[in-house]
Amino acid sequence: MDNIIEVQHLVKKFGDFTAVDDISFDVKKGEIFAFLGPNGAGKSTTIKMLTTILNPTGGDIKLNGHDAKNDADAVRRSFGIVFQDPSLDDDLTALENMDLHGVLYGVPRKIRKERIEQLLSFVELWDRRDSQVKEFSGGMKRRLEIARGLLHHPAVLFLDEPTLGLDPQTRNHMWSYLQDLNEKEGVTVFFTTHYMEEAERIAQRIAIIDHGKIVASGTAAELKSRTKTNSLEDAFLKLTGTVIRDEDASTTDKMRAHGRMWRGGRR
Repeated sequence: MDNIIEVQHLVKKFGDFTAVDDISFDVKKGEIFAFLGPNGAGKSTTIKMLTTILNPTGGDIKLNGHDAKNDADAVRRSFGIVFQDPSLDDDLTALENMDLHGVLYGVPRKIRKERIEQLLSFVELWDRRDSQVKEFSGGMKRRLEIARGLLHHPAVLFLDEPTLGLDPQTRNHMWSYLQDLNEKEGVTVFFTTHYMEEAERIAQRIAIIDHGKIVASGTAAELKSRTKTNSLEDAFLKLTGTVIRDEDASTTDKMRAHGRMWRGGRR
């Protein structure tokens, strides 16, 4: 199976702080891949580099055959993303949110119309297409964000904590949609989550990052075997420790400080 994501010796520094420290991994085409780690481990920084939001300090990223440094536009056309924080326009309808996204990605009008109906029907929101998003529940908004992220036929769908704050029923429905889409359209799914049972049940392969380094990778069964544990959660704790981490505080503070230095000309 061909790799759709290839990461080689990736590094990201903010001043003297190394958020991502020489990591390498690959994701196969059509795979459901989980990228796990404690708060502040480097997950979000890695995703921001994979999606061209941040430039790496060193290393190489290839996504769908395109080099992230030299062909960033082609990389951006190759993926869809569902952010951890809501990114919909609450004052627009579901249909308007979808249509605006399609226009921004240059999807032709006829194809856009057909694709919007197909995806909204698939996530069971077609009957609510003319409702403003501010009327939607959290689960409905997540489903709409997933449909929007798939509108332009991306090769990879990035999901950053997609089920955070959702009830178990909505989480199960959402993963059913995503697994079905993965099977029907061959979309590669790259996701982060703090729900270990979710990763164990859904992901075909897993990489665990801690303190900016990949500490383990493989299937859930391989990680449990390596750590001699009975669950992915126990394996995760054995690999990363039990100390409670601050909510990305160290990385965020370093990024902000570096941003102030950069704006001040002391790069």
